[in-house]
Amino acid sequence: MVDLSDDVRGLIEDANLAHFVTLMKSGAPQVTPVWVDHDGTHVLINTAEGRQKALNLKREPRVALSVVDRNNSQRYVQVRGRVVQTIGGEEAYQHINKLSKKYSNNPNREYPRREGEQRLILKVRPDHVFYRPGARRD
Repeated sequence: MVDLSDDVRGLIEDANLAHFVTLMKSGAPQVTPVWVDHDGTHVLINTAEGRQKALNLKREPRVALSVVDRNNSQRYVQVRGRVVQTIGGEEAYQHINKLSKKYSNNPNREYPRREGEQRLILKVRPDHVFYRPGARRD
């Protein structure tokens, strides 16, 4: 496992979208723009049971993701790793609410619960991290 540096954690903590890659049965990549978070050690992605990425991960836990600074496209991080834990239930709903507040910039926003939807937190263990600090902006 590779540590997430302060710069990488900061990029994830800002309201930057990630592109999350899983592998289809054929081996083809499947890419989804997602909200992203971390717990200090792991990268956290929230999804719903039955979504393609969740289905792919039941078969193949290897993933990749990139997060690009929305204010400086030359500053980004690439992460390769494995989903080592999937967390459901109320904890996953609290997590999607946290992300909803972050990405909407509205501390009162609640993510709408959809009938029958089961949220999941995908806990990614980073095995490789590449951080590019980007060009200086003077």
